[in-house]
Amino acid sequence: MEKEILFGAAYYPEYMPYERVKEDIRMMKEAGMNVVRIAESTWSTLEPEDGVFDFSYIDQVIEEAGKAGMKVIIGTPTYAVPSWLCRKDPGVLVETGQGESYYGRRQIFNLLNPTFRCHAERVIRKLAEHTAGAGPVIGFQIDNETKHYGNMGREIQAAFRKAMEEKFQTTENLNKAFGLAYWSNSIHNWEDFPDMRGCINGGLASEFSAFQRKMAADYLMWQADLIREYKREDQFITHNLDFEWKKFGADIAQDGYSYGVQPDINHYEAAKALTLAGTDIYHPTQDDLTGAETAFGGDSIRSLKDSGYLVLECQAQAFKYWTPYPGQLRLQAYSHLASGATGTLYWNWHSIHSGYETYWRGVLSHDLDTNPVYEEAAVIGKEWSKLGEKINGLQKKNEIALVIDNHSMSALNWFPIDKDLSYNDVVRWMYDSLYEMNLECDVVDVRALDPSRYKMIVTPALYSVPEEMLKKLETFVREGGVLVSSFRSFVADEYLRVYHDKAPHLLHECFGMSYNQFTEPGRTRLKGKEVRYFAELLKREGAESMADYEHKYWGRYAGMTHHVFGEGHAYYLGCWTCKETLKELYRTAAKSAGIFCPELAWPVTVRSGVNREGKQIHYLLHYSEEEQEILCPYDNAVDLLTGKSYRKGEPICLSDWDVKILEEA
Repeated sequence: MEKEILFGAAYYPEYMPYERVKEDIRMMKEAGMNVVRIAESTWSTLEPEDGVFDFSYIDQVIEEAGKAGMKVIIGTPTYAVPSWLCRKDPGVLVETGQGESYYGRRQIFNLLNPTFRCHAERVIRKLAEHTAGAGPVIGFQIDNETKHYGNMGREIQAAFRKAMEEKFQTTENLNKAFGLAYWSNSIHNWEDFPDMRGCINGGLASEFSAFQRKMAADYLMWQADLIREYKREDQFITHNLDFEWKKFGADIAQDGYSYGVQPDINHYEAAKALTLAGTDIYHPTQDDLTGAETAFGGDSIRSLKDSGYLVLECQAQAFKYWTPYPGQLRLQAYSHLASGATGTLYWNWHSIHSGYETYWRGVLSHDLDTNPVYEEAAVIGKEWSKLGEKINGLQKKNEIALVIDNHSMSALNWFPIDKDLSYNDVVRWMYDSLYEMNLECDVVDVRALDPSRYKMIVTPALYSVPEEMLKKLETFVREGGVLVSSFRSFVADEYLRVYHDKAPHLLHECFGMSYNQFTEPGRTRLKGKEVRYFAELLKREGAESMADYEHKYWGRYAGMTHHVFGEGHAYYLGCWTCKETLKELYRTAAKSAGIFCPELAWPVTVRSGVNREGKQIHYLLHYSEEEQEILCPYDNAVDLLTGKSYRKGEPICLSDWDVKILEEA
């Protein structure tokens, strides 16, 4: 791991209206930046014609960066294919459920197409061979925000059929697993396996979605294996894993932000190809800056590896909604470090003068001159140069795991909780409530979950769960753990067959309750607060009711329960309600688990860990324009940014969008 914090930007001299590499590197260096990422977006510049390569722009950046003592990350340029390749083989373009793709956009290729693979391998090998020996090159980013791109073409359909035949052996086993007798969908010869574009079986379709995700992860492993043939021991392999894009306006990229679990690649699978986890995190700012997206993304990516992670893209200015208020850029940067990041890079260094992302502005505006964002970035750069070793690579040992699951997400796309409530809405509701209470957690893929590492496990809408995992969770509670689960958890098996006994399956004794009805809440309330979208009618069978529904007919049922089971505790929330009610449940559950629940709450966010010197570090991140005074909660601490010391109970003044980094003495 690098001793210094990596700080820089994606850089595209090939997009510039005139030659200015030396000037850009000078300005970056003056701002305290020490790294650039290059090459990931311009295959057509690197290989303008089939087999004709031009490394001149790459060589120039590496040379000038080296002279300035800066580092370079090389991106493989495969996510945006050149037009000559599509002319050579139109099958390079992905075929989706909506039909054939047309050339123009990025990420429209069929990652299983043999022609694509052949030419992608050639350009990757040429680029790696050319750059791996250069001193400034510290690592490689393979591809860019990889997903399966809705691939339903001939190659992936054939591969899926083969995989199903290997997994189930007989068509009878396949039919039974997915209940294909429904609507005469059962098959009795593998040659009759249907085109997945017409599939109406949620279980089989979700199995195909899992296969699509695996093909995307396998593709990254394929690229990583190629890079490993050329890279030095000291060079990393990373990738910018991204998140579901939450749209809030027109159907264009500029209206949205990083929101929740990525549906089109599984991060746990994809991370196996990487030596250093990486991510892209974009979020609302100005009056809507909360830090929640940064924290969720960080807690997700950090949990994939033991060596921290790199934020390969985050916003500087971007579009009009995100022009940061003074102080916000700095607050955002420290928020990444507070989650365990080892560095951040902006997308991008300069605003682009033509193309689809013309108004996704970079550190520099279109005049390519200094501006308030550049000047604030320079403040960050100078502080990080000074404090790097003390604050880089924060190590965390969280006591709470929040469990995520791509397969449950696919299931709830087929069988929605409500037209206005998605799987990721439930995930973020349960995560954000913990975040606002300063109860830190790891966001863990269900397949990576080791219950023995945690005191408390939270399961948002964990719809599809194999019995083996259910038994693990039951044992976790029996042996003293605390389980907090939401509605639509533990409903179906891995093939989306709804369990045909008491719900929640295998855990009804653990929770001390069951249900066999659910409803639209209508006028129902819980603890005087509105219930929305969905309500399970919980029947107590040993559990205590923490709150019954308030409704003429549903009032006989509990909406929130607690049960002592063995040495542990199981909590269940059967409906969507306000965060305040969920937080009450969390306070009780945390107390049961022996987890300290801080008095401080958002907009003052506390993120803690241990630095490389073994010192306890606490980030105080103030997400508000209103000044606030808090009392120091630690016996003796010093603010690493100012050198000021505090004793327990002494006031700490937080200005608008402020940051304090307290090191316990």
